[in-house]
Amino acid sequence: MRAMYYERFGERPTIEQLPDPSPSPDGVVIEVGASGVCRSDWHGWMGHDPDIVLPHVPGHELAGVIVAVGSDVVDWRRGDRVTVPFVGGCGRCDVCAAGDHQVCPQQFQPGFTHWGSFASFVAIGYADTNLVALPDDLGFVEAAALGCRVATAYRAVVERARVRPGEWLVVHGCGGVGLSALMVGRALGARTVAVDVHHAALDAARLAGAEVVIDAAGSPPGEVASMIADATAGGAHASIDAVGGAATSLASILGLRRRGRHVQVGLMTGDAASAPLPFGRVIAWELDVFGSHGMSAQSYPAMLSMIADGELPVDRLVRRTVTLDAAVDHLVAPDSTGAGITVIDRF
Repeated sequence: MRAMYYERFGERPTIEQLPDPSPSPDGVVIEVGASGVCRSDWHGWMGHDPDIVLPHVPGHELAGVIVAVGSDVVDWRRGDRVTVPFVGGCGRCDVCAAGDHQVCPQQFQPGFTHWGSFASFVAIGYADTNLVALPDDLGFVEAAALGCRVATAYRAVVERARVRPGEWLVVHGCGGVGLSALMVGRALGARTVAVDVHHAALDAARLAGAEVVIDAAGSPPGEVASMIADATAGGAHASIDAVGGAATSLASILGLRRRGRHVQVGLMTGDAASAPLPFGRVIAWELDVFGSHGMSAQSYPAMLSMIADGELPVDRLVRRTVTLDAAVDHLVAPDSTGAGITVIDRF
């Protein structure tokens, strides 16, 4: 198979001919129809993810057709059109039994714990627990966009922030996750505010239906929070940091109203991984602070229904499609504006 491949972190990947994968007894092999290029892939390539063992093939947002099935798989056949969450649960532990596959201690992550989907073929484990059947009218490009960013945003807004109609939802960072969160919030009847430092990202947020946009360039967290309070008559009911940084997470928390909910979606790396929290405000205002890590396969039907009903137009999130060869540039130098999703559709 053709695959993007690297042997050292931070070293430019190459396109190589590698052996085709075989399915594990509980897994399948998927011929990749499309795979999204995500900033999480960049984090992995930079060495920020301790689960990656070199050499490595990245890629975790995928859709395609099953071409081989393991001996223990019950629910899937060759020819099935599928996608998969970027975090898969084992389906056997107590955590999975509680429905929390996305935090399974034995989790399978294509592109991180295992070789990923920047390749003609990818092997996926725990197939009966994690594969999601694709509707016939949903293309591979749009389905690939769901795997990390849209699904992550859906869970963050619906299941973690528990956003209700009429509430103010503020989203910090208008890349793929942020734009998806704005769309989901709007579909739920929330009033939405987009915060970013790039004009292109804010323009994309307007197209995604943001009611208010805030240019945070050059503004410290407290000032951003004040702008949010002014725009929302007292602060957000729910706020999402889709960037991952000390400043954006602080601005998100400080921009909440009393009893507000903050959801941390953006990966916190380096010094930000130990960023301080304003616990005086958290306690005095009874704020909720949540983490969110992907979404399990069992939650996909509700999201797919929202897409089928036209409430979540994921096709608008796809900014460009590229070849596998061209995707190397997009992996090593992510678009700084974060506006929209890049998808590989030619391998």
